Amino acid sequence: VKQVLAFASGAEGKRATLQIRHVIIEIQRIIRETFPKEIELQLDIAPNLWTIYGDATQMFQILMNLCVNARDAMPAGGQIQIKAGNFEIDENYARMNLEASVGGYVAITVTDTGVGIAPDIRERIFEPFFTTKDANQGTGLGLPTAMSLVKKHDGFLDIYSEPGQGTQVNVFIPADQASETANPDSLQLPQGQGELILVVDDEDSIRSITQKTLENYNYRVMTAADGIDAIACYGQHQDQVRAVLLDMMMPTMDGVMAIRTLRKMNPDLKIIAISGLRKSDKITAALAEGISRFLPKPFTAEALLTALQVALDN
Repeated sequence: VKQVLAFASGAEGKRATLQIRHVIIEIQRIIRETFPKEIELQLDIAPNLWTIYGDATQMFQILMNLCVNARDAMPAGGQIQIKAGNFEIDENYARMNLEASVGGYVAITVTDTGVGIAPDIRERIFEPFFTTKDANQGTGLGLPTAMSLVKKHDGFLDIYSEPGQGTQVNVFIPADQASETANPDSLQLPQGQGELILVVDDEDSIRSITQKTLENYNYRVMTAADGIDAIACYGQHQDQVRAVLLDMMMPTMDGVMAIRTLRKMNPDLKIIAISGLRKSDKITAALAEGISRFLPKPFTAEALLTALQVALDN
């Protein structure tokens, strides 16, 4: 009933400066008392976690809904991880995610090792009353309510999932102004030396934003829209390309197959794998192929430039 009212009424709740660590610790207690013993819970909370300005009950509701969904996705047991940390969003990240704004956020990630979400269902998961659970198991209000409450806190939420590979939900809530300490304008980001970089991603916006960022920091850039295009581009400019940024989830030829083909052409090629999903078989396979770095997206300019510098220097 409270979820229906919260979703329909738009109530703001009672807000105050809040340390999200306390909410997570309370959720930990409830999970250990009520969830099946076959489900393992892991916490990873930054020691210097910023505060937010929010309603404790609503934040509890957001995270508990996500944990219940994670539980239900693992009927035979599995692992839930709740991670919380400080996150500075820069213009590069904000251009990749239009719901984000430049500034400091508290980022809370709930990851499970469950069945994952099929692509056709993923498009409907935020519809009120849509559920894949049995009538006595779900109302279809968990994710819509969570999304609604996150937006009321001026935050945003994204989900990465692959069938059979689990689900990862990221919640970003603006940090309380008094707790923001970092200044992204003061960062001295690493510059390139005119190296040619091949950027491979099937999303036009990601390719464009990444290209612009790299060019602003003294790199030259070529782009490709899928694995086959990437192989062709690299074959034509093999003597010049110093590194490849390669998305793992692409049509026609996925990232793993593209990496294996590029490795046959040049075993020493520097490859940085990028993906919205932090854990999957494709990422595990990419790591086994000896990639230089893994970069989760969306990513900040600092994360991109640092990963590229480390790959080129090694």
